[in-house]
Parts: sequence; C-alpha cells; structure tokens
Amino acid sequence: MPLSPLEHDHRYGELDQVIRAYAGQPADDTPDKPSRALTAYLRQTWHSRPWALAVAERQLRQYAETPPGRLRLRLGEFYAIPDIGLPEGEIQRWLSCLADHVKHSIDEGDVPPPATPVTHWEWHARFPETGQFFGGWFSQDMPDEFDDHVSAVADYRTSTDPHLVARLVGELHELLALGLDESDYALAVAELGMEIDPPTPYSPSAWLTLVAGHLSDPPTESGA
Repeated sequence: MPLSPLEHDHRYGELDQVIRAYAGQPADDTPDKPSRALTAYLRQTWHSRPWALAVAERQLRQYAETPPGRLRLRLGEFYAIPDIGLPEGEIQRWLSCLADHVKHSIDEGDVPPPATPVTHWEWHARFPETGQFFGGWFSQDMPDEFDDHVSAVADYRTSTDPHLVARLVGELHELLALGLDESDYALAVAELGMEIDPPTPYSPSAWLTLVAGHLSDPPTESGA
C-alpha cells in the first residue's frame, strides 16, 4: 500500500523539497560546483529552516545508497524521483553528489549570500503567501470572478485570516525592498502566479506598493 503522509515525510519529506527545487532547472551539479537549483535551495533553507539541511543530507544519502527494492516498488511504498533529465543509471550518483554538497555547506558554514530568487521554487519558498495571493486571486480567471483588481484585493482581505494578510503585507514590502527593475518585477509576479497585468496606469512595483498600503489600512465597516 502507498506510504502514509507521516511515513512519507519521515523518509522522504526533505528529499522531496530538494527535488522540487529542480522544477524547470537542469540537474547539472558536479562534485566541484552545486547547480543553480541546489544553490537556491541552500540559500533559502539556511535562511528559513537551517535545521532541515541535516535531514536533507540524510535522506538524500539514504536514498542514494539504498534505493527502493522490488518489494517496495511492487507495494508502492517508495518515493518516485520525477524525471529530472538524467539517465536512470545516473540518479543515485547525482543524489550522492547533492548530499555531499549539503554536508559541505553544513560542515564549513558555506552559506550562499542573500540574493534575489533565481528559480520558481525559490520565489515560492521565500514568498509563500504572495504566491497564494496571486495564484488564488489573480489567475487568468480573475476578470470573470471580480469586477476589477480592487474587488479581488478586497475579497482576499475579507476571506483571509488577518494573520495571513499581515504576512502578505510583510512579504510585499520585502519584495519591494529587492529594488528590481520593472521588467524584473513583472517576471517576479508572474513566477508567483499572477496571470494578468496590473491595472492601468500602474507599473508592477507601483501596484505592489498600492496593494501593500491598502492591506495595511484598518478595514472599513464593510470589511474591505
């Protein structure tokens, strides 16, 4: 039978996070240099969950050294490594390479310096509530669900726990603090799930500033 969620996380939870970091990225790690995807994983995990790095190293190495046997494969009690663009015969060597890089980072305190996110996974790991906001309220279906951008923001505010609204405001200020060019802000909000343009005449950063300010204001009697 398939693994329970608890057993999955115990055996493979952080391994899965590492693999997810490679979505849309090449698995081109070498013994001398971690890939762009692994560097992004290390940077964000050091910042937000440093204790998880030791778990990642253990799970990566265990999977590399003891891949699922025939019984587990037949019963479905295993983690299926998604297609990462490597031949099947190289997967175990690649996982060992990742484990070595994670171990080196821990042992040497080799922490990637702060930087603008460079992968889809890192954008969402760093700005999780912003991803929820854009993906849930500003998908391509937004014009069919709301009269305008203001209505969508008001709906988010009234239907979301105030603690999460406050978290979003903080993330928007952090996003603005990156000081990106407008073209890069457009790419950033797209990475975070926004599928429509900001309202006229606002640039992406100006609209982010407007939203952060609106959500920071005390709610009116109507809750908007």
